[in-house]
Amino acid sequence: MTVDVRAVTESEFREWQRALRTGFLKEPVVSDEEVADRLAHADLARTLGVFDRDRVVGTLRSFRQEVSTVGGGSLTADAITQVTVAPTHRRQGLLGRMMSADLAAAKERGDAIATLIAAEYPIYGRYGFGPVSWIAEWSVDVRGAGLDPRRSGRPEDGGRIELTDADEIRKTGPELYRRLAGVRAGLTNRDKRDWDRGTGLGPQRVPWREPYYVLYRSASGEVEGYAAYSADSKWDDAKQPQNTATVRDLIAVTPAAERALWHYLCSLDWISTVRSGYRAPDELLPMLLPDARAAKLLTYADMLWVRPLDVVRLLESRTYPVEDGLVLEVRDTAGPAGGRFLLDASPAGVSCAPTTRSADLALGVAEVGALAFGDESAVRLSRLGRVEELTSGAAARADLLFRTPLRPFSPDIF
Repeated sequence: MTVDVRAVTESEFREWQRALRTGFLKEPVVSDEEVADRLAHADLARTLGVFDRDRVVGTLRSFRQEVSTVGGGSLTADAITQVTVAPTHRRQGLLGRMMSADLAAAKERGDAIATLIAAEYPIYGRYGFGPVSWIAEWSVDVRGAGLDPRRSGRPEDGGRIELTDADEIRKTGPELYRRLAGVRAGLTNRDKRDWDRGTGLGPQRVPWREPYYVLYRSASGEVEGYAAYSADSKWDDAKQPQNTATVRDLIAVTPAAERALWHYLCSLDWISTVRSGYRAPDELLPMLLPDARAAKLLTYADMLWVRPLDVVRLLESRTYPVEDGLVLEVRDTAGPAGGRFLLDASPAGVSCAPTTRSADLALGVAEVGALAFGDESAVRLSRLGRVEELTSGAAARADLLFRTPLRPFSPDIF
């Protein structure tokens, strides 16, 4: 079988969309509106198709993305999405061909990393990707949480909760999100289209249902957080409310805002359950409740996957809490990020450069990404056999060097 992997043209884009929908088990009917909306925001040079004669049997698209790093920096990423191979053409190396073409182009552009959200865990490790952030979701039994509902709208710190609307969120949300990216690694940028679509403007992937919006203002009047949530209407046979409030988005840039917003959500009249939506795994939510057992963990799963393309830029993009120097032997079977690098870091600054010195640690390219974003332990990876300690004590030193006070968080699925 002879197939061709190449960028699609505008006239082929509808067929590409049909193949995409088929791969994700969606109805393979593409409307004119969907084609127009998607085409307006797709870079066709980065929209790859696998062609068997005139039929598209594989899809992959990428776009420019900014990802926050430890200490408030950011990196330009090649964000890979909408990856499928038709059931008739699997196990023929077609995904590898698309991935190789996209990663080569990203390296040529100068992107420091590639990112994706993995639908299936085992697939992407073979291409140098590994998870760098995880998400958690809780279900809170508000009747067992022990909160005083009389305090839900009046935070004890002197701040206040205000109901607001989508227009206000589109004004204040972007700056709050930027502030969060300054303290959390792993956040992917939200552009105007993201904010518009996330607040009900423009074409929607699912039928839109307007949520409720609330802001948290500190005692000084500064907005430090917001939440968007929806609620169902469910009453039992004894006429008792069994309603669930589901959090769609919650951004809090201070602990006070985080506390006030969760206390508000868990004290709403007629609400018996609060579903948190995807949150950072070290979210304060359970411990903000008088009875932390009222928060049941529903989901704990990988979120953002990263494939380093430029080790020097990746390691120089973040801050470090202690002073140390390590030589890392990075093994990359695909080639673009392999080599031996001297990382010399301290709270005052960092430098990273190729070196011929003997290595302290040997590790794969995916493990470099995990350490760089601060959510993995070199000692743990060594016990798993994924990091080789060549100098005694080097893994423990790496843990001190790469540690971060807050775990990475990637709230958005792109």
